[in-house]
Amino acid sequence: MAERKSYHHGNLKQALVDATAALIEDVGPQAFTMSEAARRAGVSAAAPYRHFKGRDDLIEEVARQGFLEFSERLELAFDDGAPTALTAFLRMGQAYLDFANDRPGFYMAMFESGISIAGNSELSAASDRAQGVLVRAADALASRIAPERRPPSRMVANHIWALSHGVVELFSRGKPGGRSSIEPSQMLESGVIIYLRGLGLITD
Repeated sequence: MAERKSYHHGNLKQALVDATAALIEDVGPQAFTMSEAARRAGVSAAAPYRHFKGRDDLIEEVARQGFLEFSERLELAFDDGAPTALTAFLRMGQAYLDFANDRPGFYMAMFESGISIAGNSELSAASDRAQGVLVRAADALASRIAPERRPPSRMVANHIWALSHGVVELFSRGKPGGRSSIEPSQMLESGVIIYLRGLGLITD
C-alpha cells in the first residue's frame, strides 16, 4: 500500500479523506459534515470543494480507498501460500474481520453510508475487485466438483460476504462478548464451514 502524505506535505485531497474516515469513525457516516472534515484537516470550509463536488463525493472517495485496501488484504490472504482453498477462504474471513476492526471509518463509508456504488465507476471497480477475490476462491473450492453440480461462484461469494458482514455488525462491534461468548473469528469460521459443507464444497 502506498504511503499516505498529509496536507502539510501538499496533499490536501488525502488529508481530507483521512480526516473524513476518522470523523465517520467518531460520529457515523450520516452525521458527517464537510465543514467538520475541513476543520479536522486544518483547512478552510471552502477548501474541500477544490477536490470534491460535495459530501457524497468525498465519502465515495473514502469508500473507494477503503475497497482498494480491503482488496489488497483479501488478495494477500488468498494468495499467501494457503495450502488449500478452504484455508484461503478462512484466512479471507479473518482478513474481513481485521479490516473492519482496523479501519472502521473506511468500513462504514464502504458499507453503511448509503452511497451509490454503481453510480461511481471507480468505486464500482474497487468494489468488484474485492468481490472478485471471493469469486476466485469459490471457483477454487468448486474445482473438484463436476461443472454441472457446482453452485454459482458469485452466489457463494455473495453469501460469504453477507455472512462476514453480519458477524462484524452483530458480534464485532461494541463491548467484546456483549452478544455472544464466542469469538467473532470462531463464529465466522464455523459459519463458513457449515455453509460450504452444506453446498458439498467441502466434505471433511
